[in-house]
Amino acid sequence: MTFRCRLSLIVFSGDFDRVHYALAMASAAAATDRPVTLFFSGRALHLFLAHANDGTPGWAALNSNEIGKSPIERNEELKNDGIGTIEELALACVNLNVPFYRCEMGVKATKLDPAMFRTDIPTHSGGLVGFLSEAEKEGSQIIFI
Repeated sequence: MTFRCRLSLIVFSGDFDRVHYALAMASAAAATDRPVTLFFSGRALHLFLAHANDGTPGWAALNSNEIGKSPIERNEELKNDGIGTIEELALACVNLNVPFYRCEMGVKATKLDPAMFRTDIPTHSGGLVGFLSEAEKEGSQIIFI
């Protein structure tokens, strides 16, 4: 059996494109049987917000992309280009058993209420110590996004 170095992603940026790409990297790693861990903090935690009463996805609160397209516009553009949407990639990670960690410090710093988080993405609530313990299981490449 070949040793596969764990890919551990710290997703701190709240920019839609960066969060989207982190999910793409994680799902690709998991699909190729590479161990992967996602650790969300800062504005990236907006990925976990539940839909609003009007149906707007919680991740719409992520930052616009570099050319000013809103997360909703950018997601639709990706969909039209045949690229997995942020929702599809997040759920692919769930289906591939990628562990998601929510930084407790980040939740407090962004003043988010955990009761506002969606329930279809299982997350581990914890901190950097727990994340680093997970990251060290198979050795790790830690990438900060």
